[in-house]
Amino acid sequence: MTDEQRDQREQREREGREGREGRGKVGGVAVGRFTGGAITTGHGSRAEDRSERVGQGAERETGPVAVPQSVPEDGGVAVGEMAGGAVATGTDAEAVYASRELLSASPELLAAVRMLRQQLPLLARAEGDGLDRCDGQLAELEEEVVRTGRAERGRLVRLRALLTGGATTAGGLASAIAVVQAISGLLG
Repeated sequence: MTDEQRDQREQREREGREGREGRGKVGGVAVGRFTGGAITTGHGSRAEDRSERVGQGAERETGPVAVPQSVPEDGGVAVGEMAGGAVATGTDAEAVYASRELLSASPELLAAVRMLRQQLPLLARAEGDGLDRCDGQLAELEEEVVRTGRAERGRLVRLRALLTGGATTAGGLASAIAVVQAISGLLG
C-alpha cells in the first residue's frame, strides 16, 4: 500500500468516526398528536408515508393537543398535530409523502355529480371555459365512486377548487353548488 493510499484510508476512517459520533447529536422529536405519517432526524435520514387511509371524511380527532413548547435542538422536529405526511431533517434527509386518503362517498355526492354532468352539454362552449376539464374531473370522480364507493381526498379538493375558483363557467350552476356542498360535507 502506498503512502497516498494509506492517507486516503485514514481520512475515510476519520470521516466515518466523525459521522458516527455526530449521529446521536442531531436533536429530538416532540409531537403533540400523531395519527399517521413518518418523522426522522439525523445522519442518513429518510421518512416515508405511503399509506392508504379509508374513512368517512370529516373525522379528524378533536380536542386539545399538547403542543410542544419548544423545538428540539439542532435539526429536531416539533409538531403540534400531524395526520399524515413525512418529515426528515439532517444530513442526507429525504421525505416522501405519497399516501392516499379515500373517503366514503355519499349518495348525495354521486347524485350531484351525475346531475352536473347532464347539464354540462347544455352550456354554450367557448375557448377557455373550463367545461371539458370540469367534465373530465367529474367523470373520473363518478367512475371512482361507482367502482369503489370511495373518493380520494385530493381529487375532491381539486374538483371543489375548480368549481369555486372561477376556472369554469359551470361553477355558477345550482348542480355545481350541490357538488361543492357534498364535497365540503365530506372534507369537513
